[in-house]
Amino acid sequence: MKIGVIKESDQGEARVALVPDTVARLVKAGFEVIVENGAGISANFADSAYSAVGAALSENGEYIYETADIILKVVPPSDSEIDRLKGGGILIGFLDPLRQPRRIAKLADRGITALSMELIPRSSRAQSMDALSSQANLAGYKAVLLAAVQLPKMFPMMTTAAGTIAPAKVLVLGAGVAGLQACATARRLGAVVEAFDIRPQVKEEVQSVGAKFIEMPLEEDTVADNGYAKEVSLSTQERICQALTEPIKRADVVITTAQVPGKQAPLLVTKEMIATMKAGSVIVDLAAEQGGNCAYTQPGREIIENGVKIVGAVNLPATVATNASQMYAKNLQMLLQLLVSKEGSLNLDFADDIIDSACVTHAGEIRNQRIKSALSEQLSAF
Repeated sequence: MKIGVIKESDQGEARVALVPDTVARLVKAGFEVIVENGAGISANFADSAYSAVGAALSENGEYIYETADIILKVVPPSDSEIDRLKGGGILIGFLDPLRQPRRIAKLADRGITALSMELIPRSSRAQSMDALSSQANLAGYKAVLLAAVQLPKMFPMMTTAAGTIAPAKVLVLGAGVAGLQACATARRLGAVVEAFDIRPQVKEEVQSVGAKFIEMPLEEDTVADNGYAKEVSLSTQERICQALTEPIKRADVVITTAQVPGKQAPLLVTKEMIATMKAGSVIVDLAAEQGGNCAYTQPGREIIENGVKIVGAVNLPATVATNASQMYAKNLQMLLQLLVSKEGSLNLDFADDIIDSACVTHAGEIRNQRIKSALSEQLSAF
């Protein structure tokens, strides 16, 4: 079984799908691995490190598209990359299927079997393959560092001969993987941390990393079958905003992480709330690419409103590309072990919940009903 690793072409994307250590394990397991020249350079993995562990190198992806049985990527392929894929081949990566269903339709038309890492189920069995969580962990960590750099105050309390400096107050909205890591990192830096999530069962996890959980009883179900937060009604969103008004007002830093797969990110920080915040306060919005949790958020930009800096954070895992690539490569390795038998044959077993959930196209068809519905909505809008 031949695996191909393509150099990521998106601007600002520094990660690579496989790192040398993982390539060595795959080669030992009987895979043949071809890596495009320079694929790992931005993540600090030299071409020579890949060749030293048994990978073949390919200039500009030559032979990879034509010969690889499985192509691994980080971010979704461009149209030109899809056109080069071998019909009947396998593509694995973050494919953004619910927001970009037409790309999925194009993969189906090309006869590609595509597996989307976003759709790996949230279960104990799939934990080692859960790339969303591995990358979100890094995003939560980096969001706090961004805030600490931007904030004109220190995070920890400090007692000096000139007096005592109070610790910064950090509020984290959304206590998923990114939010919990943000809480833990802010606490390690010495801040006083509060967190809010619409899922009441995450209270103990928030407290376990040293943060205070802001409780708010909600009348509707807030947890989806996959364990992620559900989109809630407009009235519930209004109640949430009211409950967060005071915590946001007293915060020096607000880190927002609330996202609903395939949906617009919920608005949690309104213009009116920002108007009450102290000058010099910082908001880091990790939902920027999904529309943002903050009223003024612009993806990839820093905006100042009423003296408050709003950072539209984009692709933070790529800013710690070495570790992000190591974690992502491990996720892919574990998925490949499930997909390919010890004898080297493809085991595309749709009775397996992991394979069934992640596989979005096969035999020329889109397999996921939510993606089909998203495609119909996009087509009807034109």
